[in-house]
Amino acid sequence: MHINFDLNALPTPYYIVDESLLIRNLEILRQVIQRTGCRILLAQKAFSMFSLYPLIGKYLDGTTASGLYEAKLGHEEMGKENHIFSPAYREEEFDEVLSICDHIIFNSFSQWMKFKDKSLAAGRECGIRINPQVSTQDHAIYDPCSPNSRLGVTLQKFRPDLLEGISGLHFHTLCEQNADALAKTLQVVEKDFGPYLNQIKWLNLGGGHHITRSDYDIETLVSCIIRMHNKYGLQIYLEPGEAVALNAGYLVASVMDIINNGMEIAILDTSAACHMPDVLEMPYRPQIIGSGAARKKAYTYRLGGPTCLAGDIIGDYSFDKPLSIGDKLVFCDMAIYSMVKNNTFNGMPLPSIAIADRKGQVRCVRSFGYADFKNRLS
Repeated sequence: MHINFDLNALPTPYYIVDESLLIRNLEILRQVIQRTGCRILLAQKAFSMFSLYPLIGKYLDGTTASGLYEAKLGHEEMGKENHIFSPAYREEEFDEVLSICDHIIFNSFSQWMKFKDKSLAAGRECGIRINPQVSTQDHAIYDPCSPNSRLGVTLQKFRPDLLEGISGLHFHTLCEQNADALAKTLQVVEKDFGPYLNQIKWLNLGGGHHITRSDYDIETLVSCIIRMHNKYGLQIYLEPGEAVALNAGYLVASVMDIINNGMEIAILDTSAACHMPDVLEMPYRPQIIGSGAARKKAYTYRLGGPTCLAGDIIGDYSFDKPLSIGDKLVFCDMAIYSMVKNNTFNGMPLPSIAIADRKGQVRCVRSFGYADFKNRLS
């Protein structure tokens, strides 16, 4: 993998988004929009780097939020369509939600009835999230269709008598998946909720579509969207998060020390627990440029963070040459679910955030210090 920017441009650790790679993803998404007439929204829960929202807004139709603060960010920094879904809305926040969101999706009919009058009086497009109860993935923590899920209305609890004022339905069942999983889900949605699809204006297919992945079946996606539009006259929405910035960003770190306790262990200035928590939560093993699987190359190291957490381990990696203190390591695909989930456990400084423009020039857009740690506390 080729890096087109100077790794030494900033002190480590830092996140950096390659603008040219981001544009590559956005162009793929725009082609889907142009071919199908669908609308694609940025799911900010995966990527909220708002310094790039003006660029993203040139390609996509708006943003979607999981709560008031994300909704405010999308409203302020992109200013296009602004959708929101929450499992439950706080009464004291709902007036502000109404003032900045044009589409409001409810998780239950009780929430819909609670806020119906206010929402319709404000002229908002309102939707209900449904749960098709079709699990197409193995990641239980990210499966909204798992047993006893709190997300979405199942067919057994669906209330056709309360649909007056509802203009759309929403489902989100996927996680880093291909279009075959969407096609399977749509079959069940049509079978179970088909009678109601002729009563609404739009259908939101949620996120989790890995559209910009190299092996993604775009033709199946396009076919699904066009079929749902033609059959039911629906405006189709997609709200990918990962696909927008997939493989477009990196986390650059440095080796601080090397010790041996049964194997070589490299202590880095970045932390799995603090700076890439999905490594522990998902779990997954991020790629490092120039490395391979453990024992596949001559020199193997366990990479660990600088916190006191014994399990702050990124993984075991092999290299052609031995590591040295001061070496830079470049973790791939670190734009998504990194900046939005990082934390300051142990007083760890947050990585700076940077952009590499199309010419490879590096611009730091945000750096962090002690005040960012202290101001979270009391």
